[in-house]
Amino acid sequence: MALFSSLTPAFIAIICVLIGVILKKSNGEKEKCETKSKPLSHPWVDEDLKDGTDHHLEEEEVDEEWQGLEENVTHVPFFVERYPEAEMIKRSQMFYDFLNKRRSVRFLSDEPVPREVIDNVIRTAGTSPSGAHTEPWTFVVVQDPDLKHKIREIVEEEEEINYKKRMGDRWVNDLKRLRTNWIKEYLDTAPYLILIFKQVYGRLPNGKKKTHYYNEISVSIACGILLAALQNVGLCTVTSTPLNCGPQLRVLLQRPANEKLLLLLPVGYPKKDATVPALTRKPLEDIMVVM
Repeated sequence: MALFSSLTPAFIAIICVLIGVILKKSNGEKEKCETKSKPLSHPWVDEDLKDGTDHHLEEEEVDEEWQGLEENVTHVPFFVERYPEAEMIKRSQMFYDFLNKRRSVRFLSDEPVPREVIDNVIRTAGTSPSGAHTEPWTFVVVQDPDLKHKIREIVEEEEEINYKKRMGDRWVNDLKRLRTNWIKEYLDTAPYLILIFKQVYGRLPNGKKKTHYYNEISVSIACGILLAALQNVGLCTVTSTPLNCGPQLRVLLQRPANEKLLLLLPVGYPKKDATVPALTRKPLEDIMVVM
């Protein structure tokens, strides 16, 4: 009996140690699972560039009975001009040769550009297809010199941080050969800045939110058409996605909260001494698969 009494504290101590080990292991596995499930942090990812399609609207905000779209859209006959095969081949080659001359130009002149031209190229971009024909885009055209300079100040401040901290050595080194940095003189010199915003949702007449399906893809297609339209009239640009500038630019330009900046295009004629990197494009066999 005395022996049992003397051993009791030892048993209790061993049991306590075992319980502690088990709890520690259990907590460790839980933390491990949480770490795995937690998405990796990418400080260079701009929240404004993420696609809002997956941002599900609150259930009470969705009007399931009516999305503001016409219930019965009239369908009309459609005809397209058809060309002989030889003409099709000729036109396709000419169009390729024309667009293959398009380059990203960072040295833009301050020479005036007719406003009507800008109206027409944006009108052309607005012909883009979109999810459920929601047309979720806003093209903000800035021509005021003071406002352009404020945009430049915001962009350059954030871009310097991007280059020095957010982007990482690999990204910065990849850009060195293109001789780019955070100084964006073209934001002052270009006669127009076109800022393209994606509308992640719309508003119904009753004030409730309206879903904009595939808004980022839709607006991206419109941007591609806009680039082709600019090339068609002999204007140049450089596609700029200023990371972490979206919220500030949205406030500066007095855009609503449902609009997120997708692209910034300085638009104008190239300077007489403008240069571009001597780059080549991938051949057809590297970008097309025929099955």
